[in-house]
Amino acid sequence: MLLVRQLFGSSSNSWVRALIIFVLAWAVLVYVFVLKLTNSQSHGQNHQALAHTGAGGGSGGDNEHNSRRINQALQLLEHTERRNEELKLLIDELMSEQLDKQSAMKLMQRLENDSHNAKHTLGDNLPEDTLFEVVAADADPDADGPDRLAGQAGIEPSLEYELTRRRIQTNIAEIWSYFSSELGKIRKIVGSGNAELEESIQQVLLQGAEHKRSLLSDMDQLRRVDGYEPWRQREAKELSDLVQRRLHHLQNPSDCSNARKLVCKLNKGCGYGCQLHHVVYCFIVAYATERTLILKSRGWRYHKGGWEEVFRPVSDSCHDAGSSYAYNWPGKANTQVLVLPIIDSLMPRPPYLPLAVPEDLAPRLKRLHGDPIVWWVGQFLKYLLRPQTATRDFLNSGMRKLGWERPIVGVHVRRTDKVGTEAAFHGIEEYMTHVEDYYRTLEINGSSVVRRIFLASDDARVIEEARKSYPQYQIVGDPEVARMAAVSTRYTDTALNGIILDIHLLSMSDYLVCTFSSQVCRVAYEIMQTMYPDAAYRFKSLDDIYYYGGQNPHNRRAIIAHKPRTHEDLQLKVGDLVSVAGNHWDGNSKGKNTRTNQGGLFPSFKVVDKVETAKLPVYAGV
Repeated sequence: MLLVRQLFGSSSNSWVRALIIFVLAWAVLVYVFVLKLTNSQSHGQNHQALAHTGAGGGSGGDNEHNSRRINQALQLLEHTERRNEELKLLIDELMSEQLDKQSAMKLMQRLENDSHNAKHTLGDNLPEDTLFEVVAADADPDADGPDRLAGQAGIEPSLEYELTRRRIQTNIAEIWSYFSSELGKIRKIVGSGNAELEESIQQVLLQGAEHKRSLLSDMDQLRRVDGYEPWRQREAKELSDLVQRRLHHLQNPSDCSNARKLVCKLNKGCGYGCQLHHVVYCFIVAYATERTLILKSRGWRYHKGGWEEVFRPVSDSCHDAGSSYAYNWPGKANTQVLVLPIIDSLMPRPPYLPLAVPEDLAPRLKRLHGDPIVWWVGQFLKYLLRPQTATRDFLNSGMRKLGWERPIVGVHVRRTDKVGTEAAFHGIEEYMTHVEDYYRTLEINGSSVVRRIFLASDDARVIEEARKSYPQYQIVGDPEVARMAAVSTRYTDTALNGIILDIHLLSMSDYLVCTFSSQVCRVAYEIMQTMYPDAAYRFKSLDDIYYYGGQNPHNRRAIIAHKPRTHEDLQLKVGDLVSVAGNHWDGNSKGKNTRTNQGGLFPSFKVVDKVETAKLPVYAGV
């Protein structure tokens, strides 16, 4: 009702307001009528069954009760028809601009009374979120068949609808990457010798960028109004709860002494993000082999006291491998204790390593999420990173001290040992270009938001530079945390607290701008998936596409044939599998056609991800 009142706050677009009122009112009243009629029928069936199995004298009372319920439903239908006539008259008045504000407020009161009376009539049978299930409110109530929004049967979208919606969103970004890159090349060729042509190109780029932002905003609006958002929220929660129950069951066997175990040593010779991914890999293997994960963390290079002093133990009841002899991977099926090497040394390599997701969850994940493997990894991090009380207090205190609040874009700038070895240097202006684009997309319809970023880095100078160069932004960040993240001081308790806080705040941001060559960035992105039904598109990487260190091949399937344009291009036939190496963010990706064994470039929009699956335990009864 608050939204409708706001719509009446101005005198413009009155016919739009009337149509919205009409649709909302019809949706509520029709829903109440259908629910009452359904209840009447179900009650009638129940009473008839009882009448047949019980004494014959009770059937007359049951029939009388059923008649009364049906009469109530028919009366409600008559009431709905009368209200329909009133709403039609109202629309006629609004179309002729004859309705004053006082009449509109009277209508609001009648609608509120109808809603209240409907709830009072149905009592406890009306769930609190019923209005969210009135999916026809954003569609034409008289439409039928293909004219309705796709997937409007019931409250669940079809797989095809969700895949198509996400593909359109991806292709909007890809086509913009292509045209902006090509126009940029032309502008460089033109140079300063033709100022008029250069200015024309610049104007095309500016208008094209605005068009792209408008399209992305429209796609986000479509997601919000297509009637399926309640399903997405519910499905995400149910899937997450299922996996968390399975992990808890796995980690807390009824008989620890006889349980099969998998030993994982935390102290892999790499940084914090890399070590987290190492533990997740161990946990995935434990899940696949139905072995309780035993995490060996004493003497951890980041905290000598071990994992359990920072995060909750991975098990409440089974903490060590016991006295049984520990065998190295792969062992045998009846081996009780198995020790796992790092993923790079794992031989033989099982099919359930990333990027595979469980076969039993895959159909649901394909429909729910834009990148199922990221969701799957995020679920293991959700279980692992349950903070101890002191860690939770530190995180809450850190957020308050920094003044962290939404809306906010998380920016992670990796420098020091990464640059020149595993990643290229990217100036702060490259990151801020995408931050600015995100905020302009939010403001495309005329709204205004505070421009705010959370900036994390292992180089304190980055935060100071950003504050000088971008005074129009509120820049949330702690240079001291950045200094402690330097290589010389990285493996200390203070540095550990800093990196935990950085990842926590990056993952909670509305959008992430970073380099996926950084494990810290990828961990934050993975955790972000646990906070939304689908956060697959809430990022911009300046270099790599998402990957998991030590992963099996990342395959995409060609859905549009491609004839090579130059000697650098791949030839693609529909159905070809392409092992992807990366995205050049200019409309083209690089990979190898597994059919021809040829490597090269291909247009990114001509392929789709192949979701890899593996047959894993289903943990029946959990």
